Amino acid sequence: MVAGSPAGQRQPAAVPARRPRLWAWLRWGTVVLLLGLLLLDALFPPPLPQQRDTATLVTAADGTPLRAFADAQGVWRYPADPGSVSPLFLQALLTYEDRHFYHHPGVNPWALWRAAGQWLGQGRIISGGSTLTMQVARLLEPDTRSVLGKVRQILRALQLEAHLDKQQILTLYLERAPYGGTIEGVQAASWAYLGKPASALSHAEAALLAVLPQAPSRLRPDRHPQAAQRARDKVLTRMQAQGVWSAADVADARQEAVITRRLQPPMHAALLAQRLRNAQPQAGQIETTIDAGLQRALEERLVSYFGRLPERSSAALLVVENRSLQARAYVGSLDFADDRRAGHVDMVRAWRSPGSTLKPLLYAMALDEGLVHGGSLLVDAPQSFGTYRPGNFDQTFAGPVALDQALQQSLNVPSVDLLQRIGPARFAARLQHAGLPLRFAPGAAPNLALILGGTGARLEDLVGTYAALSRGGIAGKVRYQADSPLLERRLVSPGAAWIVRRILIEQQRPGYLADTFDPAGRLPVAWKTGTSYGFRDAWAIGSTADYTVGVWVGRPDGTPLPGQYGAITALPLLLEVVDSLPQGPHAADRLAMPASVSEQTICWPGGIGLAQTPPGQCARRRQAWVLDGQLPPTLAERDAPLQWPLRSELTLDLDSGERLSAHCSGPHPRRGQRQLHHWPIRLQPWLSQAEREAARLPPLAADCADDGRPQAAALHVEGLHEGAVIAAAPGAQRRPLLRLRALGATSAVDWLRDGRWLARTQAGAGFAFDPGTPGAHTLTALAADGNWQRVNYRVLE
Repeated sequence: MVAGSPAGQRQPAAVPARRPRLWAWLRWGTVVLLLGLLLLDALFPPPLPQQRDTATLVTAADGTPLRAFADAQGVWRYPADPGSVSPLFLQALLTYEDRHFYHHPGVNPWALWRAAGQWLGQGRIISGGSTLTMQVARLLEPDTRSVLGKVRQILRALQLEAHLDKQQILTLYLERAPYGGTIEGVQAASWAYLGKPASALSHAEAALLAVLPQAPSRLRPDRHPQAAQRARDKVLTRMQAQGVWSAADVADARQEAVITRRLQPPMHAALLAQRLRNAQPQAGQIETTIDAGLQRALEERLVSYFGRLPERSSAALLVVENRSLQARAYVGSLDFADDRRAGHVDMVRAWRSPGSTLKPLLYAMALDEGLVHGGSLLVDAPQSFGTYRPGNFDQTFAGPVALDQALQQSLNVPSVDLLQRIGPARFAARLQHAGLPLRFAPGAAPNLALILGGTGARLEDLVGTYAALSRGGIAGKVRYQADSPLLERRLVSPGAAWIVRRILIEQQRPGYLADTFDPAGRLPVAWKTGTSYGFRDAWAIGSTADYTVGVWVGRPDGTPLPGQYGAITALPLLLEVVDSLPQGPHAADRLAMPASVSEQTICWPGGIGLAQTPPGQCARRRQAWVLDGQLPPTLAERDAPLQWPLRSELTLDLDSGERLSAHCSGPHPRRGQRQLHHWPIRLQPWLSQAEREAARLPPLAADCADDGRPQAAALHVEGLHEGAVIAAAPGAQRRPLLRLRALGATSAVDWLRDGRWLARTQAGAGFAFDPGTPGAHTLTALAADGNWQRVNYRVLE
């Protein structure tokens, strides 16, 4: 059988020899194909977007867009991902565009065969075969709709699926789908066309945004609302037919009209947004701490308040939450788009003269230093500090004032006096340590003028420092993002902060009479105003239990804005803003009086407590806030040449009441000790006759040698006598000018009429004196060494 077998029976032995070759070709072919694909993938990587090409969206704390920055091509695109958009939109998108998105490898073969058959049979495209992945490929690499272009798109889709997961591919579509003009992505389209985030879409809105990318130019709802509505209803029909949405939901959705909305990019907190974007140029989204509703309201309020100011004028406003130091509103200029007002200049962080806004911080430090208490006697009278001679805003002087009055009235001379005792350099260093740097002219050192605005400061630093008054003395850096570090430094003690805050709260609001309105209806606010030299800057800064608010008004170019100063220009807006802010729970408990603070009765001129004041030496009683139970006496005279003691320990003859010295020839058997409190010598013109007599040294006994104790001497005013009546000469058009001179003066003399400074003359020199308007007046000549003379006179009509 073997020998006789036909040749065909031996052929099966050759089949196994061909099969290994076939499998080898398949294996090697597969390897070559994969290597080729890997090589092509390396040579032609998918055109995935780079971070630097993305637009930037700056949002409020709740996600509301504040400002959007286009990318390098001018496209408005907001960050989006499947978790940040409404599930309704994802349902509409996937049901209408690609039901098998999560199951195919980037290409749906059956959809492609269907579309190709329809194209061959009808000669035109009846239905598309593109998947969402293919659409993303076309968005990343636009190509023609030719067959070659479709093949390339298919290859890119497969490549995307190999590099990215489904969520990443869907994110690319959500961010880059075209929605008309320069708007890309569902989030940008939702805000542009609907005015809301994509996370809050209704059924109708979700259907509309799902269909718009099919024909973004023809279906733009701002231009073609009827066509957009028809396309939307087509999607709604599909959603009901597929059983994704109920008939009732679809019926309700059809009732919503497509509203034409003017496209306008968001532009709130524009300067803050620009600032943060410059600091984070690669960020796609920057979330701030801004309260969107408050921001919009205050921007409108700022324009309504200051819109009628002259050209080149601007304003800035900052609201900070005390607890977290997070900014809730940031208005850097009056009108960002107005070049005539330099709206592009951010005045929140511009260096400007702070005027008198630093005074509360100085007084708090003086309390901590133990120099003063809340009712200390301060001197508001003409005086020199070396070559520096400060005056008050209205050129008047009040004479003896308490610390709380001096702060509330923003008196300049007492503030300069305190600053000299603390030291300008030390004061500036303390402020810088707490987060409030000051800027001086090149080569200049801190000097006494800084407390009156002779330096530079920024609004945001002032607000962060003022917050210390409501934060137990702890200042900090204002935060604009929730993840920014909380930077805090102690400025003053809790007790000093509480006392100064209480003093500022107790001052009367302009335009309100005491006890006319219920104070419980308004938030207690510790406020301070400031005006820089030449009306260049008007300030108002206030702190409540929960918020600190700062307002600046002026011209960014530094030119004067006559007639505009803090109390009239900036303060009304500050108080209105403060009254509109919410008050947190238990605010009163958080700001309760610290244990280190007490209220005591003190006496002038000594400045110490009533119980410690010798009998008969309490000329004036006052209630004062006291820190750590310490009652520092009235500050000693600053000028050594005056040699004027504020306290004298006297030995008296109890029979005659005369003063005894260490060397007396008489027996004086009945001797006694007495402490005498004197008023500062510069205050003599403002005292009553009784107060001057009570503080006068008793006469020295005739048999005693001079003890060297000074007595206040009096000048003599030449050219005007007590009780004079001044009238114009018959036929004259004006009253005469008088030539006055202070006789007996050995130092410079300041001349005041009714407390208002008029002139300064050197010893023995005269000046031409205008007697003033009709009525009674008082002229005071006050020498630098404390000598003085006062003359009362009358001017007739």
